[in-house]
Amino acid sequence: MGSTFVNQFMNKNVLTADKSTSLQEAAQSMTKLNVGCVIVTENAKPIGIITERDFVTKVAAEGRPLFTEISEVMSSPLITIEPGETVWEASEMMKEKLIHKLPVKENDKIVGIITTTDIVKISSVGSDSEMRRICDQILLRMRD
Repeated sequence: MGSTFVNQFMNKNVLTADKSTSLQEAAQSMTKLNVGCVIVTENAKPIGIITERDFVTKVAAEGRPLFTEISEVMSSPLITIEPGETVWEASEMMKEKLIHKLPVKENDKIVGIITTTDIVKISSVGSDSEMRRICDQILLRMRD
């Protein structure tokens, strides 16, 4: 994963919506496109994110009405990574920030997203020797 880059594995199917979009509209769009989050924008610039987990913890658990604007429950500021960073750096950032979805930002524009599910898929493909090499890299970095 040390020489595996985010832009090689990021999903380019990213849903964005203006901050005034209702929770219901956002949920319907997420369902239609089969994605787990929405990047919230203001004047076409990314300012936050709302995830499936947010719908559970900030919408359903708090009994918010579905006409609530997504900006009221989004996580902000938006934590992003650049496409040329390594998957290792992405996973470290996710671990440190306790997040599962990491938007990929290039020139102030969201160009993709990488998730913990993507990282698990990357880790599970490849030969046993490749997995051994990845595990060795992890152990070496843990010692530092």
